[in-house]
This record gives sequence, structure tokens and C-alpha cells, in this order.
Amino acid sequence: MSLGFLIRRYLLSDYTRLFAMMRLEDDWHGYTDPLTAERYQRALESSIVYVAILDHHIVAYLRARDDDGFGLYIYDLLVQKEFRGHQLGKMLIEELARDYPNGTIYVMSDVDVYYHKQGFTQREGSILVVRDA
Repeated sequence: MSLGFLIRRYLLSDYTRLFAMMRLEDDWHGYTDPLTAERYQRALESSIVYVAILDHHIVAYLRARDDDGFGLYIYDLLVQKEFRGHQLGKMLIEELARDYPNGTIYVMSDVDVYYHKQGFTQREGSILVVRDA
């Protein structure tokens, strides 16, 4: 059953609604904390970002970066808890794929189980922390 979600590109005017949704999640305060929020806002402005909207509320988002034609990297994907199970994450990824049909899409993930459930099982390399700032 579709609830009438709208998937579209992020607008600067979405900032307040996006951060309100992110603040509902325990693990996302690193982006919304007063010390880092401005820096993350700049990251949003320089990224490829999609939002899922229902009744004027942002209920999911995806943030990716284009590596100058060498691949698209999904850095953030969040679906508000009460809207999980409606395929919103997959819809956001599919929108990215439609808009960039010639780009290989990679995901930077710490929840591989989710992506495997979506059918994304090909692994290429890994990410290691060289220095934690």
C-alpha cells in the first residue's frame, strides 16, 4: 500500500525539516549537534541529496557524492522508524540511479544487512579509518 510519498531532490529550504527528522534518531546526533550542524549543512549543499516527503514532513533522505565520474558514493541513508518497511530507502536509491544512469553506485555502510536485503550483495573493498579526528 502506497501512502503517497513524494521523492525529490533536497532544497535548502528543507534544512529545518530534515534536521528535525534526524534528531529523532539516536545515532544521528553527530550531524545535528550544535557543534557540527553548520558543517553538515555545508556537506548537504555540496552533495546529491534526495528526500522522501509525506504530508509536508521529511520521513527519509539519502546523501551521496559524485566522484567526478568514477562512481557515486552513498554516505547517508535514513528512514524515520515509523516509515521503515515501505521501501523508502530503496526508492531513494532508485531515484539516484535514474538520475545518474551511467554511474556505478557504491554505499558507505555500517548496516550491510539492510543493503543485502535490498539485493545489493556485490562487495568491492572496504573502508578503514586512517585517523579519527
